[in-house]
Amino acid sequence: MQIRPTPDRVRETLFNWLGQRLDSLSCLDLFAGSGALGLEAASRGAVAVTLVENHPRVAVALRDSIRLLGANQVRVVHADALEFLVQDRATYDVVFIDPPYADGPPNALMEHLSRRLAAGARVYVEGDRRFEPPPGWRILRQDRAGMAHFQLLQVG
Repeated sequence: MQIRPTPDRVRETLFNWLGQRLDSLSCLDLFAGSGALGLEAASRGAVAVTLVENHPRVAVALRDSIRLLGANQVRVVHADALEFLVQDRATYDVVFIDPPYADGPPNALMEHLSRRLAAGARVYVEGDRRFEPPPGWRILRQDRAGMAHFQLLQVG
């Protein structure tokens, strides 16, 4: 298991794109890892943050960290990202997708995700190469920092 947190410079750019405050927004971090993106969203006013993590030890560590931080608006779900989306019924305003670099987000994940998005929702994707979104998605912003390629997407 390898956790590769989003670099600080990339995270700063992302939150500049999203806006400094995420008040009253609901956020989803599908490959939580360190939880940095979801916790940053919570610190910027997100009303609800769901961290989805497939690795059991990492999920436990995230729960412990959240409890220590007193971040009551953050919940951790131990699940596979695609299985979570198939079963989930909530809608989200901001979604973070930072899967293991070798994998990239599959089109099936993007299809199920599009059903969980609130009107105007934005989706952040990070990987080791530029992601080509499936039909129906558009790229709002994109950049690269070292090995990290990152984009902000929206349905429509």
